Amino acid sequence: MPVYRPERTVTLPLLEREPELAAAAHAVDALCGPEPAGGLLVYRGAAGLGKTALLSEVRRLAAGRCVVWSARGAEAVAAGPFDLARQLFRSALSADDGASLLDARELLGDRYEIVGPALGIVPPGEQHADPQGVRDGLDAMVERLAGAHGPLLLLVDDAQWSDLETLSWLASFARRPGRGLPVLVVVAYRTEEAVGETEEYLRTLGTSARLLVTLRELTAEATADLTRTALGDAADGPFCREVWAVTGGNAYETVELLAKVRESGLSPVDEHASELRVLGASARGTGLIARLEELGPAATRFAWAAAVLGTDISLHLAVALAGMSHEEAAECAERLRTARILVGTDPLEFVHPLIAGAVYRAIPPAVRTAMHGLAAWAVSRSGRGAAAAAPHLLEVHPDGDPELVEQLREAAAEHLAVGAPDAARRCLERALLEPPLSSVRTLLLYELGCATLLTSPATTVSHLRAALDTQQLDDPLRVDVVFRLAQALTHNNQTGDAAHVVATEVARAPDGPARMRLQAAHFLWEGVQAIEEDGPDRSRRLARTASGLTGRDSTERVLLMLRAFDGTARGESAEEIVQIAERALTDGGLPTGVGWADTVWGFEPPALLGLSYAFADRLDRAETLFTEALRAFEISGWSGGHLAFAHALAGYVQRRRGRLADAEMYLRESLRLADRVGNGLPMHWDAACMLIDTLLARGHVEEAREAAEHYSFATPYSSSIVIPDAPSVRGRLLLALGRKREAIEELEAAGEALTARGRHNTVMAPWALDLARAVADDDPRRAAQLASYARDRAERFGTHTAIGAALCCAASLREGRARTDLLAQAVAHLEASPSRYELAVARVEYGIAAGFPAELACGLELAESCGADGLAERARTAMATRHAKR
Repeated sequence: MPVYRPERTVTLPLLEREPELAAAAHAVDALCGPEPAGGLLVYRGAAGLGKTALLSEVRRLAAGRCVVWSARGAEAVAAGPFDLARQLFRSALSADDGASLLDARELLGDRYEIVGPALGIVPPGEQHADPQGVRDGLDAMVERLAGAHGPLLLLVDDAQWSDLETLSWLASFARRPGRGLPVLVVVAYRTEEAVGETEEYLRTLGTSARLLVTLRELTAEATADLTRTALGDAADGPFCREVWAVTGGNAYETVELLAKVRESGLSPVDEHASELRVLGASARGTGLIARLEELGPAATRFAWAAAVLGTDISLHLAVALAGMSHEEAAECAERLRTARILVGTDPLEFVHPLIAGAVYRAIPPAVRTAMHGLAAWAVSRSGRGAAAAAPHLLEVHPDGDPELVEQLREAAAEHLAVGAPDAARRCLERALLEPPLSSVRTLLLYELGCATLLTSPATTVSHLRAALDTQQLDDPLRVDVVFRLAQALTHNNQTGDAAHVVATEVARAPDGPARMRLQAAHFLWEGVQAIEEDGPDRSRRLARTASGLTGRDSTERVLLMLRAFDGTARGESAEEIVQIAERALTDGGLPTGVGWADTVWGFEPPALLGLSYAFADRLDRAETLFTEALRAFEISGWSGGHLAFAHALAGYVQRRRGRLADAEMYLRESLRLADRVGNGLPMHWDAACMLIDTLLARGHVEEAREAAEHYSFATPYSSSIVIPDAPSVRGRLLLALGRKREAIEELEAAGEALTARGRHNTVMAPWALDLARAVADDDPRRAAQLASYARDRAERFGTHTAIGAALCCAASLREGRARTDLLAQAVAHLEASPSRYELAVARVEYGIAAGFPAELACGLELAESCGADGLAERARTAMATRHAKR
């Protein structure tokens, strides 16, 4: 029988993919058009259905029209943090690449130290990087790349094997509102191997995609067309149908089988169709492995080494792992290329992920584990660090190896420095399984807690409690564990538990600096509880502790900050509070060790200090501190909860200044940032409360109601105090909505709770002012008592803002000359305060009560400048009414 040979080599077409290709062509045209527009395409399906071929076609469509960068996941070993991001942007970050228009420092700007370690161009530092900050930095980098290079096409293949950090970034990048960037992202993944968090991220990508395509097997007709394209028109119907039966319409297996037919010279007719199953088996599974083994033990060993290394296979590492000379390795690589198993030279890669997976799974388990150990050693010897070796270390069987434990701890530290706490957690949890020495186990539990502090307070609590239970912590470390545990409990809305944990440690600690630090922590977490058993007693103890302090060290300065805020909440003399606050500072600024980004004390003490200044009418000092917080968190790359809280604080200063539109902008940004971290967290409560208070001041009652509903701003309230007082603000909202009875109940409950704690600040918690107005019609005597209480407390506090607001409340309960006199006094006080909105209210009311057009016009102008739309409308209505009467 003559050997059948087709006359020419052909390129097989992508059949039954016309809609997918048309969508890709349209997306590329839009990307490269006169007004470049980006987007996201997602191709998904089972292995071998042509996802990689589709990406190749997309690349071809874009060739010469835009910059194309690509990355690919690998099955063999878990990818390191941001591995795919490094692959994607390797060309842009390479100083030797002619296409690079910006050097890395220029490209990353002020985020160089934040994003650089994640991309492998800056050595990891000691500080933990905030994952959200790294993601934001990658967003900014892509914007600059698009500006420098023009339209970008980013291709990600086998995303089911991507590192979670890159997937998390891609998912958040795809969700960015109004991106408008000339960046087209095309992602392909296997549905059957996307599980857990990977599946969640890929589902998010699919939801955000312009086009989500689930690929199906080829039909018998398409398989026949492919067969005749590859083998010629001589291929008869029965032979084509058998090709389809053997491959099941799997595109990869069809192409491989047709290549085998061509190589074998088999005539494509019915009488030879029975031989297709034997040929097909050699393209997958055991058949593929048998074909590999036919190449000899050296080639097999080299293929195993390549499979263990994954993608982007370094020839140097493959040689070390296979244990052969460079000459022998080159010969093996050539044989594997000829057999259509590997492609490339250095780096190498497998022809198809299915081949890589089959080779990897064919390695005997014990050999595979040993090879991962050798790979970890080879990677470390190559100078790439513990983090690069970690994916291999994770695959080694536990064996009580202290050196492996230390390598995993080192890798975890590097992961934290690049903003990959989940990767760090995996390393530390694997180290616990080794198992480590008992003394090291305690450190591992502590490090696990630190690893998740910025991202998962609940997980942090679990690990730190376990570290405490070991009873093997030395005193300094035990104090640190307790303090971090209390922080995590508070951030997890368990403030009462935080105070209890610290109180227990205070009771067992001997006198000395450590005990004093614990006492400060106890005062902190007790003081920020929403509900407290004996607030007046705690305030007395804190006052006694802080009375003789001069600020010799960070603990003393923190105690002074806490004392200043406690005095503020109690409504003590603002002048004396400022004097205490000044003793907490160094040359007018935050002292060393108590900065915003300080990890020992956290951001709470400086935040409470800044709020003390704000309520004492020292808004200049508060604004300086809160602006410094924004800058410190941005520089540190902390774009999650910390930055959200800083925006809330900055917004509240603007609210107190009467810059209501600016305040709303800051507060909405705070909530946007907080929403990226989670739901119902303490930071949500503060920002939502401040926003609702600001919207009510603007007269935007419906928007305030919508915000309250969206953020569940109602009982049960947060376990931590909310600034301003949440029940007071909710009572004010209910009044604005006309729900008077509910408002009275809310305000009465607020007053009862606050006065029981000895908290009488009428600006921080204006319950008495609003309750007096609410009951005035039905119970004027009680209203007068409430107004008198508020005025007395405002005068004790002594700020012009507090006194002016109390006078306005008292005036609202009076008529005639008494009313105008009180309003005149309110205007005088508020003119001396920095609170422009409260001054606008007093001026408008004074102008209406006294019938002074000039005063009313002045109030209107001030209301408009504040953005107080409701107040401005009240002033206009009063002016129109007065004009009509004339």
